[in-house]
Amino acid sequence: MTSSTVFISVDKGIARLVLSNPERRNAISSAMWRSLTDFATEAAGRSDIRAVLIRGEGTLAFSGGADISDFDAARADASGAQTYDELVERACAAVQALPCPSLALIHGACVGAGAALAANCDLRLAADNAFFAIPAARLGLGYDPRGITRLVRAFGPQATRTLFFTAERMTAERAFALGALDHIAPAEEADADAERLLARIAENAPLTLRAAKLAIRAAEGTGGGIFAEAKRQAAAANASADYREGRLAFAEKRAPRFKGD
Repeated sequence: MTSSTVFISVDKGIARLVLSNPERRNAISSAMWRSLTDFATEAAGRSDIRAVLIRGEGTLAFSGGADISDFDAARADASGAQTYDELVERACAAVQALPCPSLALIHGACVGAGAALAANCDLRLAADNAFFAIPAARLGLGYDPRGITRLVRAFGPQATRTLFFTAERMTAERAFALGALDHIAPAEEADADAERLLARIAENAPLTLRAAKLAIRAAEGTGGGIFAEAKRQAAAANASADYREGRLAFAEKRAPRFKGD
């Protein structure tokens, strides 16, 4: 019997979520979707988290998609499929709504719902052995339009058509060319590159980053009326102690020490 979980740790302002289901290429079980939702909901109120990393355990797969072993119990008919889709959508929406920047670190397979989850992260860094695939058409599965919308935002409509219509693999190089990835690294360097990027993000002013993320979501049309809140948060950043610290550090030619207030 396979064991699946999401390992969660927080250290020096960075939360790391590891999808762990190694017997199934880190396929995401119902319990794992719930864990992602619970974490993202809690993290929204935590000032100590400045960046979030989501990755798969090991280097063979980010995720092989939704755990198909759940399907007989949770997705056996149309009603069950709808309930399951809501479970996935809640997790993806919660990850997308994280107030701080998020990064998907992708090794190996990034398939189906795993690709949709990665698409919800703000940034995506892939090892050169990564690939993407949407095998729904090989399963006869009706894919939730909300999940497709998320993939279109990351991959663009034409690449999403190719992923769905052919059910074939898309290489990391192709995904990068399409703008779906921010960076590709040799597999042995990807982890270190991701950690450097996260550290760089975490040392920046968190109020500025939160306001910018909201404004970007508003511009993309993914926030549902959050422009006014983005404007309020930008004003709060301008009135913050961090802004005063940033100006002082610049004048003193030293690294700023931001506290998030």
